[in-house]
Parts: sequence; structure tokens; C-alpha cells
Amino acid sequence: MSSNKSTSDDNLIKFLSIIADKTNDGFVVLERNDKLPFVVLLKKKKKVDHVFNFCIFCATLGLWSIAWIYISQVSSKAKKILIAIDEDGNPFEEKCYMG
Repeated sequence: MSSNKSTSDDNLIKFLSIIADKTNDGFVVLERNDKLPFVVLLKKKKKVDHVFNFCIFCATLGLWSIAWIYISQVSSKAKKILIAIDEDGNPFEEKCYMG
């Protein structure tokens, strides 16, 4: 019984540390429920400086285009994630559909 309680406490600590890491990484708590334990986090969209990237593109004779496309299409988009504890008591993280 006590080992189950300590495992539950360890999983809760792991859950809270994941949330703390994500909030330090720039995510904001959108929704939180302590009864089920889950948290929905949101990271806002970053603005891409296309003039600066175009200058780097010209200076590298086009090699920067791969990084520029990645920055524009993948890393600058808004992100929404769900962090929760499953039925077995293990914390997990899942991406949410942004629509």
C-alpha cells in the first residue's frame, strides 16, 4: 500500500516537473484540472523576420533557404499540448489539434 502511494507521489512530482519545464520553455497554462490531473498548455506563434532571413539567404547564396523554410513553416507556429496522468498513474504529453 505504501509503495503504491510513493509511486503515485513520484508520478505526481514527475507530472509537475514536466509542467514546470514547459512553462520555463515559454508555454502558458490555458486550462488546468486538478481532479483528473491534466493541463493544456499553449505556446504563442513567433513572428519571423523575413527581411533578415532574406539577407542571410543572399549572403549564403541560397543555402539558408532550407533553414528559412523550416523557421517559417514549423518552428514559428503556435503549439498546444496536453499533459496528463493516465489510468496507470503515468504522466504523458500529447499534441493538441490547433484547427
